[in-house]
Amino acid sequence: MQGIAEALESVGSDVLCLQEVQGQNLKRTMQYNEYPEQSQHEWFGEYLQLENSYGKNCEYDHGHHGNAVLSRFPLDPKHNVNITVNRLEQRGVLHCEVQPVGWSRPLVVLCAHLNLFERDRIKQYQAISDYVRHEIAADQPLVLAGDFNDWKKLSCDKLASDLGMTEAFKVCHGKLEPTFPAKLPVLSLDRIYVRNLSVKRAWVHSGKPWSDLSDHLPISAELSLL
Repeated sequence: MQGIAEALESVGSDVLCLQEVQGQNLKRTMQYNEYPEQSQHEWFGEYLQLENSYGKNCEYDHGHHGNAVLSRFPLDPKHNVNITVNRLEQRGVLHCEVQPVGWSRPLVVLCAHLNLFERDRIKQYQAISDYVRHEIAADQPLVLAGDFNDWKKLSCDKLASDLGMTEAFKVCHGKLEPTFPAKLPVLSLDRIYVRNLSVKRAWVHSGKPWSDLSDHLPISAELSLL
């Protein structure tokens, strides 16, 4: 965790969207003396001096994990949307609002983790679309980011276009960039979708230390109001 925290600190992001965050892991706490007793999102929040919110997706005997949003700006947790479609993969979308300095309206942040199979993701695209349509104003600044497991690259058409969103890498580079596996990336699984925002640049954090810290390479985007 220390290595991940140091790497994230070097980036200096204003908002972080994290997946598979350990809200509790009793096995690791008992096995490793140095493993913190507090949740990962709380530990990262303290280390990076960021506000944090957590949405539990998957619970088991020794703990649970889910998505987390960390923010340099005031953070208002709203809802953790259950998009689970089968008992083998518990998935969710964490809805938070962030209030950047100087913005008249808060930024809606949706941190997502979708299933491995396209037939499941199609159902999840619809669930996310329904939620956004019913819960988020059409003119609200919006970011939907996370691990989409979308190796077929269909979410841009099936979800983003339906909601009038654009993908940061397609805006800046005209294509999606590979992020998995981290040591030799060939699949584009991760996304940053935006609405009512301008994308100034988007990039993949490649090479070390990132390739040693996760099975996915992290991605970033610099955004501003239209």
